Amino acid sequence: MNTDYLKRILTSKVYDVAVETSLELAPQLSARIGNTVLLKREDTQSVFSFKLRGAYNKMAHLPKATLARGVIAASAGNHAQGVALAARRLGCKAVIVMPTTTPAVKVEAVKALGGEVVLEGDSFSDAYAHALTLEKKRHLTFVHPFDDPDVIAGQGTIGMEILRQHPAPIDAIFVAVGGGGLISGIAAYAKQLRPEIKIIGVQTVDSDAMLRSVRAGRRVSLSEVGLFSDGTAVKQVGVETFRLAREYVDDYVVVDTDAICAAIKDVFQDTRSVLEPAGALAIAGAKQYATDHKLKGKTLVAIACGANMNFDRLRFVAERAEVGEEREAIFAVTLPEQRGSFRAFCSLVGDRNVTEFNYRISDSTSAYVFVGIQVSSPNEPLRIANSFRKHGFDTLDLTDDEMSKTHLRHMVGGRSGLAQHELLYRFEFPERPGALMRFLQSMKPDWNISLFHYRNQGADYGQILIGIQVPAGSKKAFKAFLDEVGYPHWNETDNPAYKLFL
Repeated sequence: MNTDYLKRILTSKVYDVAVETSLELAPQLSARIGNTVLLKREDTQSVFSFKLRGAYNKMAHLPKATLARGVIAASAGNHAQGVALAARRLGCKAVIVMPTTTPAVKVEAVKALGGEVVLEGDSFSDAYAHALTLEKKRHLTFVHPFDDPDVIAGQGTIGMEILRQHPAPIDAIFVAVGGGGLISGIAAYAKQLRPEIKIIGVQTVDSDAMLRSVRAGRRVSLSEVGLFSDGTAVKQVGVETFRLAREYVDDYVVVDTDAICAAIKDVFQDTRSVLEPAGALAIAGAKQYATDHKLKGKTLVAIACGANMNFDRLRFVAERAEVGEEREAIFAVTLPEQRGSFRAFCSLVGDRNVTEFNYRISDSTSAYVFVGIQVSSPNEPLRIANSFRKHGFDTLDLTDDEMSKTHLRHMVGGRSGLAQHELLYRFEFPERPGALMRFLQSMKPDWNISLFHYRNQGADYGQILIGIQVPAGSKKAFKAFLDEVGYPHWNETDNPAYKLFL
């Protein structure tokens, strides 16, 4: 069987539709982690994923009479596009069953290629079960996304290309793992020709069926899978892929959502391309493995296996990338409700780059600040928190708190009974260190900040909302203050949303 896979890969028909993708250096990422990181750019295929290789190879080997009846597949998106493209090229009908959670960009892409889309279930496994029912009912031929020798061989051509493109030493190849077709094909080829190369599988913490199966010595079925990396959201790996993975895969890495978002950002900075979560999984794994094993000076290949990203997800990815790269620390800080405490706290933050700042006066004794601060090392959040505490500010480090990162940061605020004489203004600050302190130092000492909200959007100017309690009779002084600061501003005191919620 092993020699058979080598032959299958070498004689695969994938190049009727696939191109040999480049193996590119990621210069910034390589410099940062101290290893040479090479990206196998499968995201540049015509359907923005490696999946067309296996799908076409399988279908090209089907008898003509079988093709004429049509094919059916179950897929979270990328295999679906591969099957639809292959069907159009081979002149047959394709029915694709996709989970209801599949990003719209993938659903529309399949339809554009002429595939008939059926949405069913919340995961690949749900769609797979429904596809098997339709296969019998409509007399179609099932094209499995991973557990088929021809599909595995088609994906294995990626391993063949890597070894041909980089004859120099390679220390490890990192591969995203869902059902196991990609890693099985790459490993079956690479391990027979260059067994010294480590093959490392990468999975998400909430979709790690292959790792659990390998540890248990049998195929494990997960009751639930995470959906962020929808391309690898598989409850149970294949029979054949499990066999090959046990034989050839050396190790596994498990990463979380934040690490994937950070990897998407890393690839964008080096290539100006945006990978989907599953597409960036191998890059996230390579970074984590290099850190965990203290690798330096090694050559690491990571498969950038897909770029079918929903545009609407980019906001979430950008927000979580800083945390995933350990570049942002998040704190909840209690300030005593007394004159000067807000200014004193801001002085402690100093010239650090603030990513988010939420403050609302709470009661007569205390106020609470939710603040995100850009950091440069994993140890810096602890030093910052200790500095806040040392100066009398109770502090909670929320950097690793999922609820805070996902929900709380967007919900800080509320109405306050202590906001008498409050004026609400929206400002545009220049996005540079010291802008906030310049603002605070221009204020009169008897004016109190009762609300403050800021989020770093990555632009040249920050958008800031401030509530200021200005005593009656100080309107002229307040006007002079606005003129002195010189920042563009808008009076929102009469905004009906403010009256309702703040």
